[in-house]
Amino acid sequence: MKKTGKAYFMISVVAQKYNIHPQTLRLYEREGLLKPSRTEGNTRLYSEEDLEQLETILSLTRDLGVNLAGVEIILNMRRKIERMQAEVNEFMVYVKQELSRGIDDWEQRLSTALVKSAPADLVRATSPGSTAPVQPAETDGSRPAGR
Repeated sequence: MKKTGKAYFMISVVAQKYNIHPQTLRLYEREGLLKPSRTEGNTRLYSEEDLEQLETILSLTRDLGVNLAGVEIILNMRRKIERMQAEVNEFMVYVKQELSRGIDDWEQRLSTALVKSAPADLVRATSPGSTAPVQPAETDGSRPAGR
């Protein structure tokens, strides 16, 4: 086990703090619900993260009546959701960067254009195949458009 400056608690302290038997903590470990670290002498040490996980387990079992199989499913789903949320957040950062880069790219293109003109100036003023300008449609209904 590496020394990281984090607080670790022995099984007896955790059992007393949460009013559970040490065998219950060992059961949670056997079931894969908790994974405390170990000393060189094989003593279980529980970190703050382990205690948060234990609090979740106790809340599910004591308050909601969920059995250990249900707890395992809930914890696995929770991990998957957290992983998916991290992926969504990462994707959003990527999209924002791409959008920002795209806007910067368009601003760069517009500032280096050979002919500066507004988009309205680029619209064709004549109909295709005709040299006469297109007449705007009249809106008073006195004659049909295009005549």
